Amino acid sequence: VEPCCWMTYTTHRETQETLTILDRLDLDTDKLAPEDLYKKFGLEDEYENNELNLWQKVKPKLWALFDEPYSSVAAKIVAVVSVFFIVISILSFCLKTFPGLRVPIITNVTVVVDNNDTMSYALYKTRSEPHSAFFYIECVCNSWFTFEIVTRFSVTPDKFEFLKSPVNIIDFIATLSFYMDLVLNQVLSEAEASYEVLEFFSIIRIMRLFKLTRHIAGLKILIHTFKASAKELLLLVFFLIVFIVVFAALIYYAERIHYNPENSFDSIPIGLWWAIVTMTTVGYGDMAPKTYAGMFVGALCALTGVLTIALPVPVIVSNFSMFYSHTQARSKLPKKRRRVLPVEAVRPKVAGTVPGSGLLKGAGGAGGNARRFNAMKSGPGLLDSKLNRLGKQ
Repeated sequence: VEPCCWMTYTTHRETQETLTILDRLDLDTDKLAPEDLYKKFGLEDEYENNELNLWQKVKPKLWALFDEPYSSVAAKIVAVVSVFFIVISILSFCLKTFPGLRVPIITNVTVVVDNNDTMSYALYKTRSEPHSAFFYIECVCNSWFTFEIVTRFSVTPDKFEFLKSPVNIIDFIATLSFYMDLVLNQVLSEAEASYEVLEFFSIIRIMRLFKLTRHIAGLKILIHTFKASAKELLLLVFFLIVFIVVFAALIYYAERIHYNPENSFDSIPIGLWWAIVTMTTVGYGDMAPKTYAGMFVGALCALTGVLTIALPVPVIVSNFSMFYSHTQARSKLPKKRRRVLPVEAVRPKVAGTVPGSGLLKGAGGAGGNARRFNAMKSGPGLLDSKLNRLGKQ
């Protein structure tokens, strides 16, 4: 490939690789044909010969019902129900931390009021618990999640791939955490149970939001965009760490040059927090330089942070735009025309080639003459056959 054509060739190769990735992401919204559905389970021969038993007939249909939301109207209803329970579970998890929706646990304590041993009673609030309605909501939601994950595992064509999927792992751990909380609350007494710790471990349930990637193709594209931009993101993190350490040390010594009784930078580790907040342009305002040297370092830190973060952003946006545009264009093609041709490797140059062409010196003419000779040999025969057909008509 000549240098003038290299960019066009690499663009073609990148497009082929992108289409291959989109095939693996399984973003199709078309209904699977029965042949393709049974082929996924290795039952195409039994389907063609009509030798399927009852379980072999039902298993692919159940899999399509739970894992292919666009396969039928019933599958769309199941997908809507699944998303509904996910949203309700997340809302319940968030709302039960609201103080107005928590029930205080009151303890009645007997106290001595004076020296005459006068007894009195005092009420103390020891802790608070979520309202009991949230428990019943979680029971209903987790009943659906349990039924869904057990059914999907039973009918999946490849159980090992099912267990390797990160979304399925999150779903399993989140469902298991609910039952663990239920058992621990029943087994442990009130004195032994640490409610804050148990509620902290239930935070894994918020990760169920990633289950929406099964129903929203845009989330799959966004996640894969970050995967494709991993090198740029690692480069960004590396430069941020370098500059954060540099400016943390500079601000620490800059604030100590002049007399500053209100110095907030007691150490370099504290300066690291300030540098992170400043370079990411958050600026909480809890720490600020007071001297002119510190202000100068702060200005440099803010400018460096803006430039460092802005540099890899166009690459990430370009990757997302590329994946999204190809997905939209691919969705408009008929399914039979979505096959991706394999990417050919770059052919090495052969000694003795003619510059600017793919012909060998001394062989180009021979090849052309041979093709013309073959055409001449086959030409008269074709012409005679056509004339004979016309004569018969």
